[in-house]
Amino acid sequence: MGYAGQERRIHKVFVTRNTEYHVRRETCVAVRDRRTGQWLRGHLALRSKVTGAIRFTSDGGIVPNTGSPTVGDSLFLQVGGRDLVTSAIVSIERPPRDVVALYPT
Repeated sequence: MGYAGQERRIHKVFVTRNTEYHVRRETCVAVRDRRTGQWLRGHLALRSKVTGAIRFTSDGGIVPNTGSPTVGDSLFLQVGGRDLVTSAIVSIERPPRDVVALYPT
């Protein structure tokens, strides 16, 4: 059972080079491999809260983004007392209704 009856605008897809992070409000509800299209049911980001974003500078520094993540940022998630940082976001999308209905439970 997915989120078919739920409001779609609360969902965002943060697309990185290899992975899609599907977020409902602030929680990662699904992760999909972009190459295979397969849902990654054991991914560390699942059920984790997106707590912000960071951007790596050309000189190796890190700049925090306390607002909404944007293209070029890396998502920052808190995972059971550990931090998870994704690769850079290449696009931010709204998932189609049929994709939201396919979210693994």
